[in-house]
Amino acid sequence: MPQAAEPVRFDHLTLLVADLDEATRFLGVLGFGVTRSVVISGPEMDAYMGISGLEADHVTLSVPGAEPHEEVQLLRFHHPHAVRDAGSGHLDRVGFNHICFRVSDLDATAAAFADAGFHARNTPMVFADRKLVFLDGPGHAVVELAQWL
Repeated sequence: MPQAAEPVRFDHLTLLVADLDEATRFLGVLGFGVTRSVVISGPEMDAYMGISGLEADHVTLSVPGAEPHEEVQLLRFHHPHAVRDAGSGHLDRVGFNHICFRVSDLDATAAAFADAGFHARNTPMVFADRKLVFLDGPGHAVVELAQWL
């Protein structure tokens, strides 16, 4: 099977959200901070996204000094009206299931989320050399935390 000339690495994840402040606060618990905030619109963006008349806030967050550099990008549509995917947040559907962030101390990180008002969906469990827990994340995305043991 042909392979890319260079190793492939994760670059970014984009979430469509209704509440930018809440999404930014959620990701802030993991150390992500805003690195760019712009409004996207115009014919070039319409063509790229395949959405006529698009206008949206586009906020980029990253963890300062993290190597490799990874980003979470947030979109909040002004136009057209964004419709919630009825399956979002449900782990029993085909398509995007969840995103997982590796943490060094799952219990402390879960406690920081709880202190910020974001509670776990389940009791942490150990599976395949990792301690894991799910949270309800921005835009109804499911976020998992993993501590390698």
